[in-house]
Amino acid sequence: MAFHPIRFPLDVALGARGGPERKTDVVTLASGREQRNGRWAHSRRRYNAGYGVKSRADMAAVLAFFEERRGRLHGFLWRDGLDFSSGGAVPAALDQVIGTGDGSRTAFQLSKRYGAAFDPYLRPITRPVAGSVKVAVAGVELAGGWAVELTTGVVTFTVAPDDGADVTAGFLFDVPVRFDTDRLDVELTSFDGADAPSIPLVEILP
Repeated sequence: MAFHPIRFPLDVALGARGGPERKTDVVTLASGREQRNGRWAHSRRRYNAGYGVKSRADMAAVLAFFEERRGRLHGFLWRDGLDFSSGGAVPAALDQVIGTGDGSRTAFQLSKRYGAAFDPYLRPITRPVAGSVKVAVAGVELAGGWAVELTTGVVTFTVAPDDGADVTAGFLFDVPVRFDTDRLDVELTSFDGADAPSIPLVEILP
């Protein structure tokens, strides 16, 4: 198996449905009270690309993409139309705090914060979009002195940020996914129409 750094057809992806999934065990006690245990540290996203297929051309593009990925075998990039940026449509270097300098640490993982101060979730971002990443230290955007690995989302500095300095970043990102089926069930609904009731995709966690 391999990962193909190719994005799923964007026109179809923007019409798809899906979102995060978590795994929680819920045990109801004899008293009626519950005990709950979250089995996954990170959420896992699932999508159904079938809702985005609107024409025969869309279906032909998805079919070719599916065959090239060999069904479930190879992973690829997916653009989540609702959640693809560190902040607004145009990333800013102060969007997300990704760490605090200690004078010796040089590597910081890109991440996105969900929720308020009460109990926020930090999602590791492993597939930033090339050319979209901006980085700042102590509130000052840096034009150089750092690099980002596009297959892991790790930002590495030439010189370690000073002790206590906030390291922030802005970025666009894709979701690494694979098909969650080895079979496509396609129906031609009209001369220029096609229907694929289910094209499931699942996130590949690092």
